[in-house]
Amino acid sequence: MFFDNSVPSYPFYLFHSEMGENQTSVTEFILLGFCLDPGIQMLLFGLFSLFYAFTLLGNGLILGLIWLDSRLHTPMYFFLSHLAIVDIAYACNTVPRMLVNLLKPDQSISFAGCMTQTFLFLTFALTECLLLVVMSYDRYVAICHPLRYSVIMSWTGCIILVVTSWACGSLLALVHVVLILRLPFCGPHEINHFFCEILSVLKLACADTWLNQVVIFTASVFILVGPLCLVLVSYTRILLAILRIQSGEGRRKAFSTCSSHLCVVGLFFGSAIVMYMAPKSRHPEEQQKILFLFYSFFNPMLNPMIYSLRNAEVKGALRRVLYKENHS
Repeated sequence: MFFDNSVPSYPFYLFHSEMGENQTSVTEFILLGFCLDPGIQMLLFGLFSLFYAFTLLGNGLILGLIWLDSRLHTPMYFFLSHLAIVDIAYACNTVPRMLVNLLKPDQSISFAGCMTQTFLFLTFALTECLLLVVMSYDRYVAICHPLRYSVIMSWTGCIILVVTSWACGSLLALVHVVLILRLPFCGPHEINHFFCEILSVLKLACADTWLNQVVIFTASVFILVGPLCLVLVSYTRILLAILRIQSGEGRRKAFSTCSSHLCVVGLFFGSAIVMYMAPKSRHPEEQQKILFLFYSFFNPMLNPMIYSLRNAEVKGALRRVLYKENHS
């Protein structure tokens, strides 16, 4: 893409006369969203609204059940509650503006709002990567070292793991945003995406973004490839332990649970790795938007069903809550 560095006439540019040359800075961006026919956009609006409602209801239900039922006050559900919080925040950060954009394309967003959305998106995405590792480690200890589970996964240790996940996600997101803020944005002002995704924002900078790209790739190695390897190691050990189960029914249920978990993990990490580590020339911008839908939209909707709602303990908690409501 070639940028025109001449002074534009748009009202959302601020001119800095104190600078020696005619340089401008963007105060607003335009989110182009999906470049589709109006009829298809209305169809997507209805479909995505339904998915968004399922995401909020599913994760909200998990949070409510964990809060109300004392039998779910265990390390596994403690981690699941934070995953549900991340998924709700994830969806609320990007989906509402995307839905508005489907109804009224080319929505504007302030520069500060765009940077805030980028920071929150990265924070929730990075935190979820680390939480998935923590959850896989929790299952590994529970299945492979059941006698030492209460010692290894103490409440103090669980809190430290969760706080570390949130802190690392927030700090790394802050690093990315600070590196963006040092760049000049002098036009064009159109982001070819449905939210302020970091790669799409960097394309609008009129300066060298080499350092940003290096930091993104390095962070991807440590936050995507590294955690994915740890998750795969944990589930490999779990599967080996499952093979030693004598009961055929128990083995079948355990395989079913692990395979569904691995499908969600593979979808999340796989699409993210393709986006941030594969050569960009192989993925047109419209294809990138679809990939982002998988790990920023569909994944938060699938997590409650895969990790919790299929669980016998969660189903039991739901029955107990409904029974109390009926008798009250």
